[in-house]
Amino acid sequence: MRRVAVTGIGVVSPLGNGTEEIFKAARAGTSAVRVVDHPFADRAMRWPAAPSRFDGATYFDPAKLRALDRVSQFGIVAARRALADSNLDLTAIDRDRIGVFVGTGMGSSQTMDTGYRVLYGERSDRIMPLTVLMGMHNSAAAWIGQEMQLTGPNITYSTACSSSSVAIGEAWLRLRRGELDVAIAGGAEAPLSLGSLMAWHAMRTLARIDEIDASASCKPFARNRCGMLLGEGAAIIFLEAWEHALERGAAILGEVAGYGLATDIGHIARPSVAGQAAAIQAALRSANMDPSTVDGINAHATGTQANDAIETAAIRSVFGARANDIPISATKAVHGHLLGAAGAFELVLSILALRHQVALPTMHLGIADPECDLDYVPQVARELSMRTMLSNSFAFGGTNAVLALRATTP
Repeated sequence: MRRVAVTGIGVVSPLGNGTEEIFKAARAGTSAVRVVDHPFADRAMRWPAAPSRFDGATYFDPAKLRALDRVSQFGIVAARRALADSNLDLTAIDRDRIGVFVGTGMGSSQTMDTGYRVLYGERSDRIMPLTVLMGMHNSAAAWIGQEMQLTGPNITYSTACSSSSVAIGEAWLRLRRGELDVAIAGGAEAPLSLGSLMAWHAMRTLARIDEIDASASCKPFARNRCGMLLGEGAAIIFLEAWEHALERGAAILGEVAGYGLATDIGHIARPSVAGQAAAIQAALRSANMDPSTVDGINAHATGTQANDAIETAAIRSVFGARANDIPISATKAVHGHLLGAAGAFELVLSILALRHQVALPTMHLGIADPECDLDYVPQVARELSMRTMLSNSFAFGGTNAVLALRATTP
């Protein structure tokens, strides 16, 4: 089995659009969360959320822009940035040996939201002619493949909040087995449409606005946590077979060393300790990594009462007493939950944490919860010697995915 290197990173995110920019913000605990307003039924609906600073007109001509949902814009731009970061010459290698693997939970929700508003709200008998092409879940992946002229496998994964971790994991498997030399993998999500926000609001999972400081509305692992909040953006990484990267003199940013996948079967919307623990254990096995050698964890940590307590219990069930000694970061506090793109974006933060040898802080953790009693690196980043990390992604529907990383020398 071949080793797999990370050789390029591209992001569009609430924390910024470059790796140094996003890492600086995450390290400082600078929150991108703010109150967003949507008019609805003659009144303003207000939610805390984490939008990305992004204007599609900067990157696409008007005709192309009209054919792209916001989620595809995110994915394409992140892929372009990852390609530039990788210094890979696409003309110099067999494009049949390059795959595209993209995860998204809600896909082109803004296109569909607009179409329904026109059709039902405005009682129109016509909607945009490109609605099907813009609205299909595989639109972002398809456009990336089209733009880069890639003829290898092009696959979209939709497993709710673990979508992009699954996409990266499945790409990793194909590289390990020698089926591909390069994989463009990650996720994109643009869920800040009115319909999407109302749907999440109806589930009573969204955090209330913190009236003292709206940017602190999401409080993972804190006793007074009250829910998750939505973010938007994309994270795409270039994965390469280790020897392929070395042969072309690529800068290796990190190593994806393992991938674990397991499924909860008790309730479609409530996670289980057993399912999450099984995914962690599977990632450790695939990486040939002993639990005693894990130096850090980026937790899924949505900020809901049930999920954070269950993830704590799952980590403790795998690591036992040593769980107390593992620094655990919950970065959704500052960038929100990117849903299908969350796993990829948080993996990027984990890669950067290993490269900088810093455990990122869990912000807004002011009131301890007896059920969440591990080391969550509260409020302040911590310089540490770290060689390995896990990145957890757990999802509605029960698909749990965990990615294992090993550091390389910067």
